[in-house]
Amino acid sequence: MYQTRLALASMYLLSLTVLLADPHGPQDDSVHGPKPRAETPLSLKVAAVQFRSSRDLDENVTRIRGHIRRLAGEGVRVAVFPECALTGYFEDLAKATTADRLAGAERKVADACREAKIYAVVGTPHRDGERLYNSATVFDPSGKVIERYHKVQLAETWPTPGDHLSVFRVDGVPCSIIICHDERYPELVRLPVLAGARVVFYVSHESGVRQESKIGPYRAQIQARAVENTVYVVHANAPADEDTTGSHGQSRVVAPDGNVVHEASMFGEESVVEDLNLSRATAANALNSLGRGPLSKWWEEGIKQVRIIE
Repeated sequence: MYQTRLALASMYLLSLTVLLADPHGPQDDSVHGPKPRAETPLSLKVAAVQFRSSRDLDENVTRIRGHIRRLAGEGVRVAVFPECALTGYFEDLAKATTADRLAGAERKVADACREAKIYAVVGTPHRDGERLYNSATVFDPSGKVIERYHKVQLAETWPTPGDHLSVFRVDGVPCSIIICHDERYPELVRLPVLAGARVVFYVSHESGVRQESKIGPYRAQIQARAVENTVYVVHANAPADEDTTGSHGQSRVVAPDGNVVHEASMFGEESVVEDLNLSRATAANALNSLGRGPLSKWWEEGIKQVRIIE
């Protein structure tokens, strides 16, 4: 359930306490931001699954469930799948798949998470009444949906734009999500980080390999989101197809200093598995926005727009 504004204010004050301890604010990445919960682990093992969806919903669900079971066996705590992985990134299928079929597919993914005792972040269309969203659904190890983030900045014509940002916990680690075109909008990461997030999941189906001029900027933008906030980014993208359709792969984990820790190939279906050293995810650069410059009050107001999910 969502916390009250009082709880949100408490999280903000916890962040501000760090800044007040040094009136000049954090000076480098060694200075920690908000204190984590006592049970927050020192590391988090993640997997960005570079998944090639077919046009067959049932086949996609079966394969996603298989990845969930396999990665749980490798000690992964959260498996991240690309944008619209459930149906495939196909406009006609996104628009044609009924709410009942989507819900049934989600139940099967939820069952796999419950059986394997693992979290999953899965890109999928989502219907809410007459509205159709391009979403990322977060399942916890009990199979419960703990967050459903809707893409805010759209590159498509078929979805309704999302209406919220969020922070939720994976094994006690505060996390957030963006989807594809969202990466071009720094505030969609900065505000959740100021509200507590230390790991950002980025799910995408970016442009194909023939649009070479976009490939460098895609990597640069997501590296910027990591370093300008001093957080990890875990990026699951769809691979390129043999006929050069699809996306361009290169799923990756980006460290809080902006360096790519591990990156997949362009065409392969593979999983980027990494143990995140959470002591590096300090949010130091983001927290400077609260303690320095003329925009601190503006950022404080922005934090109120982030949903804190417990």
